[in-house]
Amino acid sequence: MGEALMGGTAALLICVFLSPKFIEFLRNREFGQNIREDGPQEHHAKAGTPTMGGIIIFTAVTAPFLLLWDGDVRALGVFGVALACALLGFADDYTKLVKKRSLGLRGRTKLVITLLISIGLWYVATRLADLPDTLNLRVIDAQIDLGYLYPVLIYLVVAGTTSAVNLTDGLDGLAAGSVAIVLLAYIGITFTTGQDELARVAACVAGASVGFLWFNSFPASIFMGDTGSLGLGGAVAALAVMTKTEVLLIIIGGIFVIEALSVLIQVFSFQTFRKRVFLMAPIHHHFELKAWSETKIILRFWIVTTVCSAIGFTLYQYSLPN
Repeated sequence: MGEALMGGTAALLICVFLSPKFIEFLRNREFGQNIREDGPQEHHAKAGTPTMGGIIIFTAVTAPFLLLWDGDVRALGVFGVALACALLGFADDYTKLVKKRSLGLRGRTKLVITLLISIGLWYVATRLADLPDTLNLRVIDAQIDLGYLYPVLIYLVVAGTTSAVNLTDGLDGLAAGSVAIVLLAYIGITFTTGQDELARVAACVAGASVGFLWFNSFPASIFMGDTGSLGLGGAVAALAVMTKTEVLLIIIGGIFVIEALSVLIQVFSFQTFRKRVFLMAPIHHHFELKAWSETKIILRFWIVTTVCSAIGFTLYQYSLPN
């Protein structure tokens, strides 16, 4: 646990000390956030806030992880997936800001790259780390042998988690704080079961998220951009695969599920019935339009995340053999 604490603290401090200069660097080059025209009016004041803060997050993660890594392939797989997703997010941010393409990378390009990342995670998990091609239901103490369908499950976990975290990144500090809470649950899961190497990488990512939150909390001085949201989503997804908690992630990351479902429900309802269920999706914007303050939404969503993570952690412990 000592090394996990060291890694998390180091990542936090690196993020805190490097962020001011990085924010200044982004401001000087006018790498600022573009705000959706159809978004809440209050968000228009945030236009121009420096973005791509995910660069700092994963710089802070990389140094302590490499210093503490002892050769465990599962930890390397988590780090590799997180970094690959962050690079995909960086390419998307760069395309939006520098190439002036408002939608960023083409959807097909993102899909193909995410598929390749998922195949890489499947290979590391099953061929190098010798994890079984099974889906552990845990809650009912049962397993399903997926065989050749297991790579499909991994793709759904990676694509779903990265997209959901990206959708959650719509209020100052919401995504960073929520991911940090989820990762605390994974630190508990990995440490209590003797998976110290996974606990270290989870602690490094959690520490960097908290360090970034110092500048990303309301009112934000910097946004993480797709670089951060996709990278953090990739880290959570890879931890779920390496700990065989793909199903339990639905509970642990319940806030991300809620955010993603709100978008799916809104799109389905409008396309089918020409009616909107929410004032705006994702659901955090719905509460903004209901006149909730941004800080109230963020704090309450963090509370929901904490409850979901605690329930998921408890269910994991309950599923372990006596």
